[in-house]
Amino acid sequence: MYVLAVPQQAIGASAYTLTPTTYGMQVKTPDDRVIFEYLTKKPENVGLTSTSAACFHPVNTPSGERVTALAPNDHPHHRGIFLGWQASEFREPADLGNYGPHRPHRAVNISRADFWGWGEFAPREGRVIQNRDVKLTRADASHLEMEIHNEWLVRNQKRLDEITLASVAEREGVYVLDLEFRLTPVVDYVLDRAAFGGFTVQARKDGDSYFANAAGKVDLPDPHYSMPDLNWPAAPWYDYTIRLAGNGKTLGVAVVDHPRNPTTTWHNSTHLWMVHPVITAGGPFTIVHGETLTLRYRVVVHDGETPTALLDKLAAEWRQSR
Repeated sequence: MYVLAVPQQAIGASAYTLTPTTYGMQVKTPDDRVIFEYLTKKPENVGLTSTSAACFHPVNTPSGERVTALAPNDHPHHRGIFLGWQASEFREPADLGNYGPHRPHRAVNISRADFWGWGEFAPREGRVIQNRDVKLTRADASHLEMEIHNEWLVRNQKRLDEITLASVAEREGVYVLDLEFRLTPVVDYVLDRAAFGGFTVQARKDGDSYFANAAGKVDLPDPHYSMPDLNWPAAPWYDYTIRLAGNGKTLGVAVVDHPRNPTTTWHNSTHLWMVHPVITAGGPFTIVHGETLTLRYRVVVHDGETPTALLDKLAAEWRQSR
């Protein structure tokens, strides 16, 4: 069972707040607008086929429009802003004591695992990202900081510790969500070469949409999950913007990469409605047991068309940070 640990919050109505909800924790601005929820357990009756929740959803724009999607009908395992790989395995040295005189020189026990939630390249059943606690570490009138602790389990056995540091603020009319994922496996964790997997923002698809970067709207062929070399090239940021069919409002979300992340390409497809930096397209990636892989991303949520100048400014700031 997870524990929602909430230290004393900032005093007064002029501070950002973190409060429990039915399925997780909710962050609000000082004037009581909901920025996002972090889901620590799966909501009921939404059709989510992933075994895990462990995601930010709903994520709203400053005007209150939801930008993320949970369990879209074409990819019901996708969930807001989340992290997980669909093709991976944990490796630990095998005990060869009972093999007799012809035992091999070495061997490993391999547990395949899909924490993305698709289940095509590795088992997803019995593979769960389980929340252990969510802590408020700081909140005032300008921003909020929180710490999330998850355990990645295979058949109820911990294989990896995740500590996620999240900071959020409203700046120049947009929400800025800074995320730092610290992943420490207890045995070697091998990520297969793959065109997708890792950190992603699953956005809404109910309207006309486009991708953009610093050069303007992107006009590239869609990448395909079977061909990692078709991913879009590295860039400081990519943005997804949509004009909603229902009310005609325009909104979007951008992801800013960090230069200290591993080499990254982008699996941004017009048929997936995701902003998705990928560290495994160039080849397999191993996190050695006891060592920590740190991934850093800045997410900018906006109303209106792509705010290119502001994104350039926020990206330069982020990419110069620690």
